[in-house]
Amino acid sequence: MNAREQFELIKRNTMEIISEEELLKKLERSIALDKPLQIKVGLDPSAPDLHIGHAVVLHKMREFQELGHDIIIILGDFTGMIGDPTGRNETRKQLTVEEVHANAQTYREQLFKIFDEKKTRVVFNSSWLAKLDFAAVIKLASKLTVARMLEREDFSNRLKNQLPISIHEFFYPLMQGYDSIALTADVEFGATEQKFNLLMGRHLQREYGQEPQVAIMMPILTGLDGEQKMSKSLGNYIGIDEPPGEIYGKAMSIPDELMPEYFRLCTDFSPREIADMEAGLKSGALHPRDVKMRLAGRLVAIYHGEEASLKAAEEFKKIFQRGDLPSEMPEHSVAGALETDGSVGIIKLLTRARLVNSTSEARRMIDQGGVKLDGEKVVDHHHTFIPVEGSVLQVGKRKFARLKP
Repeated sequence: MNAREQFELIKRNTMEIISEEELLKKLERSIALDKPLQIKVGLDPSAPDLHIGHAVVLHKMREFQELGHDIIIILGDFTGMIGDPTGRNETRKQLTVEEVHANAQTYREQLFKIFDEKKTRVVFNSSWLAKLDFAAVIKLASKLTVARMLEREDFSNRLKNQLPISIHEFFYPLMQGYDSIALTADVEFGATEQKFNLLMGRHLQREYGQEPQVAIMMPILTGLDGEQKMSKSLGNYIGIDEPPGEIYGKAMSIPDELMPEYFRLCTDFSPREIADMEAGLKSGALHPRDVKMRLAGRLVAIYHGEEASLKAAEEFKKIFQRGDLPSEMPEHSVAGALETDGSVGIIKLLTRARLVNSTSEARRMIDQGGVKLDGEKVVDHHHTFIPVEGSVLQVGKRKFARLKP
């Protein structure tokens, strides 16, 4: 592709590019000099898993990789010990080195579901940030005023509401910006909420005599609830490393009106294919369920392959359309949970089998009619029974456990 064609491909589905003119010039120079651009993104390993909301940015970067440019993934082991203050109304809990590195290892494994491992550079920002002496840190801090730092909405809101801001939090955007200096980045990616941090990289590169990077911001994916952004803490996410059946089932649960957003941001369907599906949904020529199954199947295929996608689709039809039990389900031993008379309480069993995260969630699911034992709804929080080997405990539409002694 020539520079203009590359630019139009990259621009598609982005939220903002600062600036478009600079990006086009960088692409033109890259072609003229036969020198790939340095494309970076920073990921703080603050949790062990990536979800498809994170992947919106990563798939767009994959387009750069397919065009022959260099992809650099920064695992923020150093910045992760501070925690990004973006969108926070309180100081994040600082993670230990051990926690950060354990999370980073799972990130590496999951990243290569999207990127070509042989062509992707993965680095830890401690390799340059940890080497800065105090004089270098003072020099870095001198490049920004407190007034500019307080332009951040989260900081200004906390100041206005008399909520504490720790001094070390001010260093987060400075450190992320220094990453761009260390790598001489041409382009940095992030979600729209990362705008301040991305622009910090541009500012600091100028201050240190480098050509400023282009900042490309992608939309924030709406979660499965159709209301808030996708987040693991909110439980409205699809993890890219989740089992195929879980990805498929979760995708089938999204509100119909979210389908176009998910097709555009989370799959590799072409704009024409997506437009045809939207037109078919609007005219009634396509049933929302069939289109959603196509979405669910594609998401599974992207992260687990075509064979897994076909199996997940068949399993979904078996459970949800024909009312059968899954072919495979986890087994849970009731040993250690039984009372002296051989019985067990339903809430105790639900939590021990990890079908719910808490006692309160167990009660809520029972109240909502979402708990079944051998196909029969459980309606009493205090329900006890004597387990029979092979009995099936079900929570909601997707969680099952077969009981064993």
